[in-house]
Amino acid sequence: MDKERTILIVDDEETTLRGLTKSLEVWADGRFRIRSAGSAREALQTAQAEKVHVLVTDICMPEMTGLELIEEIQQTGQQPVSLILSGHSEFEFAQTAIRLGVLNYLVKPVQKKKLIQSVEEALEKEFTQERAGIMQKAADHSLADLEQNQKQMTSPVQAGKDYIDLHISRQLTLKEVAEHVHLNPSYFSVIFKEQTGLTFSDYVTRKRIQKAKQLLLTTTIPVADVAETAGYQTAKYFNKIFKEYEGLTPGQFRRHHR
Repeated sequence: MDKERTILIVDDEETTLRGLTKSLEVWADGRFRIRSAGSAREALQTAQAEKVHVLVTDICMPEMTGLELIEEIQQTGQQPVSLILSGHSEFEFAQTAIRLGVLNYLVKPVQKKKLIQSVEEALEKEFTQERAGIMQKAADHSLADLEQNQKQMTSPVQAGKDYIDLHISRQLTLKEVAEHVHLNPSYFSVIFKEQTGLTFSDYVTRKRIQKAKQLLLTTTIPVADVAETAGYQTAKYFNKIFKEYEGLTPGQFRRHHR
């Protein structure tokens, strides 16, 4: 996931809108574009200016309901994954919401944890929809579109790889990296293997060995420090894994290449 994805929050209650926006901005930490609108009309203007991937909208607004807003945006050709907000627990618009593909219904006041969880689910669904669309384009043999969209499709995996590179010096788990890119761990594992040709574990090990080799060749720091910097808790285990991959111990590798 990346900054190319836009999350639009719509609510005519200024205090609620400000609170929801702030919560998602802190959670997103710059990874997504967070937009806010105080009316349905303002929301439509935003949707005209940029593609909206996830829409979080109040259901009761003066100009039009949240469901009418979703329908208006869909008529422009966009298909954002939608979440609706209401101050009432009674859901009178269930059939319409189902028809429009609304993912979740959140009752105000929305708990921050529930909001973030729902948005993460929406992003995962949006990515799955995008992937399905890409596969359909492949079936239509539209090569130019396929190449362009393939770049978008790989973005969660690339974001995961970037995260691994940034945190290679410490312990990493598939669950942690999957959560970072807002995908289910099992699904992330599958697409990671598809797009890198390696399992998550193999990829991380190879990156650690690559980091270690760089340190062994360009510094004189002790092997134990190399092991720690490359993310290994003990030098003994590092020596074992390094020899399995390189056929030499770290010390032998350093001497051989000097």
